[in-house]
Amino acid sequence: MAIIVTPETRVLVQGITGEFGGRHTKLSLDYGSAIVAGVTPGKGGQFFEHSAGQQNYRVPIFNTVRDAVAATGATASAVFVPPPFAADAILECADAGLDLCVAITEGIPIKDMVRAKRAMLGSKTRLIGPNCPGIVTPGTGKDSNGGCRIGIAPGYIHKKGHVGVVSRSGTLTYEAVFQLTSKGLGQTTSVGIGGDPVNGTSHLDVIRMFNDDPETWGIIMIGEIGGNAEVEAARWVKANCKKPVAGFIAGATAPAGRRMGHAGAVVGGTEDTAAAKIAVFKECGIECAATPSDMADALLRAAKARGAKLA
Repeated sequence: MAIIVTPETRVLVQGITGEFGGRHTKLSLDYGSAIVAGVTPGKGGQFFEHSAGQQNYRVPIFNTVRDAVAATGATASAVFVPPPFAADAILECADAGLDLCVAITEGIPIKDMVRAKRAMLGSKTRLIGPNCPGIVTPGTGKDSNGGCRIGIAPGYIHKKGHVGVVSRSGTLTYEAVFQLTSKGLGQTTSVGIGGDPVNGTSHLDVIRMFNDDPETWGIIMIGEIGGNAEVEAARWVKANCKKPVAGFIAGATAPAGRRMGHAGAVVGGTEDTAAAKIAVFKECGIECAATPSDMADALLRAAKARGAKLA
């Protein structure tokens, strides 16, 4: 099983005719994702074409998300729309009743995201991101293709298996996934939730789904300085999760008050420092990786301590 997306998920791409969106649409098609539509206002009726080996793809382009959903049955969107227009693109997904919106765009103004998140209250649409690498559920084909890749994560490093990965950092998501794959441990799903201060799906949301998924046997949770989302998730893990969990917190050397990388990675108090979060992880029974290179081994230690299997 997997969480959020499966190989059957029908995906549309907002911004498919842009250079960045087009490049990653091709990579997702190569991975086996069911990209059924593109959306670029003013370019409805055109096609996005891509050939790879014996495969030839011709993806129809629509002017609106609503038109794309009506014509193709798409249920999820990848948003590759420039920052000034991205919040409206997210709201278009909610208005069209999509199950999932994965917002890759970095640099969306915070006030725009506050407006969008407020407008989405009560909506059926799950938002992942913004400023995130997206989500991958590996398949069973060569290089684990035949799965579902929405976003920018490298598909070839994934392997189908039983570990769930959730992270605020894109590059650390890839590092954890690659470590697991190198050790012969695959993933059910990897989810990059993004590093902006106002986002959609949280660590806790994903941890709950992994906990409920019978095919996810272990979890890696990656956080960073700023906010209290990791602490909230860790305390829920202590009270509710019976699966081995390993964690890593980035930003241990970041000076207080200075933003480091992500817009949400800024220490404003004593409880959102790396040291404070690591202390809570340990208090909650989460095995902490000392460095990014230790994440898969930390999960193996957690599994051994619980007598749990990961493969």
